[in-house]
Amino acid sequence: MRLRTASALAGITAVALAATACGGEGTGDSGGEAAAGTLVIWTDPERADAVEQSAAAFAETNGIDVSVNAVAFEDMQGDVLNAYQAGNAPDVFIGAHDWTGNLVRNGAVQPIELPQDRADLLDPTSLEAMTYDGQLFGVPYSQENIFLMRNTELAPEAPRTFEELVETGSALKEDGEVSEVLSMAVGQEGDPYRMNALFTSAGGYLFGQDDTGTWDPADLGVDTEASVAAMERIAEYGEAGEGVLRRSITTENDAALFFDGETAFFVAGPWNIADADASGVDYAISPIPGFEDGGPASPYIGYQSFFVTEGSANTALAEEFVTNYVTDTDFILDLYAADPRTPVQAEALETVSADDPNIGAIAEAGAEGMPMPSIPEMGETWQPLGVAQAEIIGGTDPAEAMESAAVTISDQIGE
Repeated sequence: MRLRTASALAGITAVALAATACGGEGTGDSGGEAAAGTLVIWTDPERADAVEQSAAAFAETNGIDVSVNAVAFEDMQGDVLNAYQAGNAPDVFIGAHDWTGNLVRNGAVQPIELPQDRADLLDPTSLEAMTYDGQLFGVPYSQENIFLMRNTELAPEAPRTFEELVETGSALKEDGEVSEVLSMAVGQEGDPYRMNALFTSAGGYLFGQDDTGTWDPADLGVDTEASVAAMERIAEYGEAGEGVLRRSITTENDAALFFDGETAFFVAGPWNIADADASGVDYAISPIPGFEDGGPASPYIGYQSFFVTEGSANTALAEEFVTNYVTDTDFILDLYAADPRTPVQAEALETVSADDPNIGAIAEAGAEGMPMPSIPEMGETWQPLGVAQAEIIGGTDPAEAMESAAVTISDQIGE
């Protein structure tokens, strides 16, 4: 057995681009790096040791060689696509579910047949997130979503509605106990990722979905009557309204406002937990509340998944690894120990929640969430929609701002 962890070669992108420039066709073959009988897996450095341990057991069981290579996560998608074009892509790699549309469009990943008994172990929404054009293109293992963090000394009870949150926060502000009703990052450019929870509760939507559940870029909802009405509702809490949502609150100061006791409520993410623990604030986690007469607030959910490269010389081995090993409880717990993310496998979630109640609370806060749209066109929406939402919070007419954003997004999608 050959098992090694190595840094991604610094020149991989240059090599891949050179191969593409010379007219090389993407075959998905892992080339000399992944000869038949050798399974090549790419993961980020944080999870490399955990993947290596599982891969060692897999290699021994199947009598093969496994090579585990560490690649910076932020470079993973680009490096995989470049390596695929050059003919030396890995057999398996870890990636984010919202890469799926772009990976499929480039022919770089293949559908996966997940046995029903294994599928039953996973959160159904996570499998929906990995489904594109009616086919499953990856096996998810963890999720990430935002939630409401509250100072329990200032706000002992979780608000059931956004109006209740505002009422409690406003009373605290009037009494001089806090300076902000809510810390929710908006900024001058907007933050559609965070805003989606309130946007959906008020009836807004970004993209519709077709009969297979795939996001439909032709159904752009930004300037629809429902979405404009949603932003009109949100504007009531903006700078020209109650002043709860403000552009001066950004990702640079939102956490500090909460940790310093300047607000009782904070729209936070898993990345804030360590600092929250260190701050000494007594806090609790609950779902972001929706509007009293609206639908549930639906925060975006991101999933981490294992993909199989299209055309791999070791397709059968790769599928065996992602369907049976990646769904194994012990493997997911090893990954959690290396990089604590909420598992989507029920037994693993139950195990980690028993040790860390925050994990169960974060999962509960994501129960009404929606997977981040995985179509390539999603990348064209962030900037125009964010700017429109920030302008509306600043006092611009919602219909005007959303119509302008829809034109910009449609033009960019059509390019």
